[in-house]
Amino acid sequence: MDVRVRPSSVAGDTTAPASKSYSHRAILAAGYADGAEIVDPLVSADTRATARAVEAFGGAVEETERGLAVEGFDGAPAVPEDVIDCANSGTTIRLAAATAALPAGATVLTGDASLRSRPHGPLLDAIEQLGGRAESTRRNGQAPLVIAGSTMGGVVEIPGDVSSQFVTALLMAGAATMRGIDVHLTTELKSAPYVEITREVLADFGVDTGRNEAGFFVPGGQSYAPEGGTYEVPGDFSSISYLLAAGVLAGAEDGDLAIGGARESAQGDTAIVEIVREMGGDVDWDREAGVLSVHRSDLAGTTVDVGDTPDLLPTIAVLGAAADGTTRIENAEHVRYKETDRVAAMAEALERMGASVEEREDSLTVHGGESDLQGATVDGRKDHRIIMALSVAGLVADGVTTITDADHVDVSFPGFFDVLSGLGAEVHR
Repeated sequence: MDVRVRPSSVAGDTTAPASKSYSHRAILAAGYADGAEIVDPLVSADTRATARAVEAFGGAVEETERGLAVEGFDGAPAVPEDVIDCANSGTTIRLAAATAALPAGATVLTGDASLRSRPHGPLLDAIEQLGGRAESTRRNGQAPLVIAGSTMGGVVEIPGDVSSQFVTALLMAGAATMRGIDVHLTTELKSAPYVEITREVLADFGVDTGRNEAGFFVPGGQSYAPEGGTYEVPGDFSSISYLLAAGVLAGAEDGDLAIGGARESAQGDTAIVEIVREMGGDVDWDREAGVLSVHRSDLAGTTVDVGDTPDLLPTIAVLGAAADGTTRIENAEHVRYKETDRVAAMAEALERMGASVEEREDSLTVHGGESDLQGATVDGRKDHRIIMALSVAGLVADGVTTITDADHVDVSFPGFFDVLSGLGAEVHR
């Protein structure tokens, strides 16, 4: 599906979808438990993949009026009867790979073409350090993967600059091992807030973890059990970033945009609020109510390090293209290893729309003062974050902006275009 966006303004009240990161972890944590109810999770293509993985390991997941009812495998995953198809979800395949190291048998994990191009080598090596078997069928560190257990836990060394999801996967599986797992980082940890999200979710499920100079650790022999048998998922600040950008760039002159679901949490992407403020954006955050009030503002360029917030790069790039002056996005090399190379994708699309852009291996610089955004046909790269960011750019570009493969917003924000339309944006599918 292609989407056409015309210059238009937005105003009104909306609520962000639930956090994809928290939803993934909560669904698997409920799988590790005897069972639990997940309240207000994000139900999307990616999180459905994690639910399928829980079912493959012997659990059951059912949609309810409040969210998801999960019957867990109680810390003892079964050997799947078939291949686990993780579709386009990198989080799913990495969390499931560590889970697959627990039962005494082999698990095969794969996904779509995009997922089969993403790196998993460090996690495979970590599983083998723990006594498991972990192979890439093509011997390139990419899916399809074959994982076999059963690991008792132990000490692993793993780089921290490829994906924090490797650490998350090991911590979640480690609680169900006999000895626990000590994760020693051999390089600086990128996307560190995502590990803190994991630790927050695990704590809510009654699982203890720790941090030391070497990295992270989780004692073994623990049971997953959320208080009262339920877990409530907070709103997603990655998704909020697109609504926030739409409000500050294309807010109606006679009204503001109110975004609900903005509860404080360990999400690193809450940084988008301060980034927009630093650029001159008029944003008020009622933290108690969890509501952001956004007003149309004139922005100025800034410098942002996305080492811990890689998912914000597309949003920041669009803000920079519409701002005065220069916006430099640094420490971004790991953003190239997402659903697509998001650094290159945003550079190419914004240049097509008339922005002045400089791309380096680990940075993206946007010269907003030299940019005049024009409508164009741009490649969504089948990447939900690229599609949503470019849709926001279309609100302030002159003419019609067409984004290809726009149905892929289903990965994290299935109702994104309905929300935009409801706020006044001219969106045609």
